[in-house]
Amino acid sequence: MTDRPVSEMSFEEAMAELEHVVGQLERGDVPLEDSIKLYERGAELKKRCEVKLREAEEKVAQITTDADGNPTGTKPVEGL
Repeated sequence: MTDRPVSEMSFEEAMAELEHVVGQLERGDVPLEDSIKLYERGAELKKRCEVKLREAEEKVAQITTDADGNPTGTKPVEGL
C-alpha cells in the first residue's frame, strides 16, 4: 500500500493497488485495525477506478463517425 493520494492515481495505478489490497484482505492474516484501513483504502481505490472508467466511457461516446461508421473526430466533452 502506498501513501500516494488516490485522487492522483491513474486507472491502472488504482487498479493495481486495489488488487493488492484485495489480496491482503483475502489472505486474512492482517490484524483487524489494519484490515479496516485496507478496506477503507480499497473503497477509495474502487471509487477512483469507477470515475476513471466513466470518464473514458464519456470520451468514447463523443467519438464522431461518418456515414460508414468510420471515426472522423471527437466532439468536446464538458469537464474533461
